[in-house]
Amino acid sequence: MLNKPLLVESLIVFIAVLCVHTAVWDRYSWCAIALAIQAFYVQFKWDCLLQIGGAVFQFRTTANSGLLPASMVVPLLGIVMKERCKSAGIVFFKRFGIVVASTGMLVALFLSVIAVGITKPVPTNTCILTGIAGSIIIYTMKHSLTVSEVIEVLEVLLIFVYLSMILLYLLPRCFTPGEALLVIEGISFVLNQLIKRSLNVVESRGDPIDFFLLVTVVGVVLLGIIFTVLFLFMDSGTWVSSMFFHMMTAVLGLGVIMPWLYRLIQRNPLFWLLQFLFQTRTRVYLLVYWTMLAASACGVVFYQNAKRSSESKKHQASTITRKYFHFIVVATYVPGLIYDRQLLYIAAVLCLAVFIFLEYIRYFRIKPFGQTLRHLLSLFLDERDSGPLILTHIYLLLGMSLPVWLFPRPCAPNGTLSGAGALVPYSGVLAVGVGDTMASVLGSTMGEIKWPGTKKTFEGTMMAIFAQIIAVALILIFDSSVNLNSSYAWILGSVSLVSLLEAYTTQIDNLLLPLYLQIMLMV
Repeated sequence: MLNKPLLVESLIVFIAVLCVHTAVWDRYSWCAIALAIQAFYVQFKWDCLLQIGGAVFQFRTTANSGLLPASMVVPLLGIVMKERCKSAGIVFFKRFGIVVASTGMLVALFLSVIAVGITKPVPTNTCILTGIAGSIIIYTMKHSLTVSEVIEVLEVLLIFVYLSMILLYLLPRCFTPGEALLVIEGISFVLNQLIKRSLNVVESRGDPIDFFLLVTVVGVVLLGIIFTVLFLFMDSGTWVSSMFFHMMTAVLGLGVIMPWLYRLIQRNPLFWLLQFLFQTRTRVYLLVYWTMLAASACGVVFYQNAKRSSESKKHQASTITRKYFHFIVVATYVPGLIYDRQLLYIAAVLCLAVFIFLEYIRYFRIKPFGQTLRHLLSLFLDERDSGPLILTHIYLLLGMSLPVWLFPRPCAPNGTLSGAGALVPYSGVLAVGVGDTMASVLGSTMGEIKWPGTKKTFEGTMMAIFAQIIAVALILIFDSSVNLNSSYAWILGSVSLVSLLEAYTTQIDNLLLPLYLQIMLMV
């Protein structure tokens, strides 16, 4: 029997694909439609594999596979990036958008072929659809990509295959297939770009903040893989192992990551970072303000844990309590987006590195703080944290930061896009910080009419849409760089579509919603 919420979620994704196709109308948008149709059918095969335990790796069981919404994110991002850079006359990033779209389609097809291949009996109709979609996409790639671009696409695919085998084996039940596709594909892109730019340092001189993001992401991922393998052979909870962890972190940081970054930016990374952070008085004020917000977030954690110790019957934080952090993140990002986006870019990268490093300490029980972190963060667990890692706070940070990191700065004259695209950096703030927060808080307290087949309420969704429209109006008032050029109807439609996706998706909404809103606004 077909799952009605899954059908509605698929319909919402198809509407997003058709919106992009209507605006772009070229061979790549036709390929996106073919990919969406085959991903819709393959998604049910993945769901069947998850239900009977036939998947090769252990995935999160409290959600469907999420293959369709995840498969379309990277191809659609590449297509809209190509169009924006084409209209701006930036040929290099137009070609890069084509590579991104092609790679996203090929990786999604690879995941589909795996599902079809391990399904017994072999689903004939789905095989035919996958073959047709694959033929269309490969034919388009053959006539669109240069030899070097084809090699780059295949490099990302190869990295994706190896990283999938490593991470899904080491981190059981942390992802659905769709979430794994998004996360591992993103890491594969970053690693490939870092290798490519490291081998062509002279030709790839760019903004140091871009290199800082690439090196940081690859560094923390490699750090986690190395320690996971090492601690298979030794107890990570002893003082000897903890000392080894801290010393090896220092060695890898100072001996590998720092020289790597030095090679890319051609200056001392620490001196560059300090000079960048304290370059203007505005940056100093923002850093002080963000430090106060970080202290308040820590205060919420300590207060809620003290409250738990006095109320032994209450073991988990409520939805409203967890949304405190959404309010704090909104208060963090909005001033950065208005006054200094480059500082926000670097601060988000540093915060991501700190979050992942603290998660390593908690997961490996590294002394002296590992056990304390386990106790403090256990209060904020929900059904999505079913694996060995706690990822919801990292997903929240990624959801707010990805629109800032993925913003095509070279293709944006004066640092901003025209029309609805001016709101692209605010996609995380609108979709997660405002929309998701208001939907959860007001839906759980006042909502009565539930969407069919879900726990989400009609009142929560309507309030999310209304709150995001109010937020857009406030952005227009306080951010003079935003000029929507009368594209209000498109913004309303985009916000409404993403709010409906929030009501029906079972994937990590902190990660998925900002990306779809960014796609819709960039169209």
